[in-house]
Amino acid sequence: MSSPFAPRNQRATLYAKVGLETDVQAASPHRLVAMLFDGAFDAMAQAVQAIQAGNVEVKGRALSRAVRILDEGLRAGLDLSAGQLAVDLRELYGYVCMRLTQANLRSDVAAIEECQRLLTPVREAWNAIAQTPAALGTDAARAA
Repeated sequence: MSSPFAPRNQRATLYAKVGLETDVQAASPHRLVAMLFDGAFDAMAQAVQAIQAGNVEVKGRALSRAVRILDEGLRAGLDLSAGQLAVDLRELYGYVCMRLTQANLRSDVAAIEECQRLLTPVREAWNAIAQTPAALGTDAARAA
């Protein structure tokens, strides 16, 4: 744990981490997936900025984080017995992970932008169902 005399930016980072952990613990399953999408898009945006700034280390960390979110979070969480949509999403996430890895090797902003374009409709669709009873986990959804 950090000292109260630690530099201000270090304390701010710790507070942000605690806030994120609190959000994750209180989030519905639907919100957790939305948070994964947010994290992946944030990481891709950071990678684009790092490439433009010539910061190889930040680019590598950001793209590795995006790949891990997609592979270990979104892709691993799919229930393939749910049908063709889950299978298609698994393939899409696999393709995006491959393209992000290539983008990392080549510092390829266009590849990252392609991945953002491919994932945007999925993210928007996920966010659009956020207010449905099933996503909210309400009694109406359990009754349906």
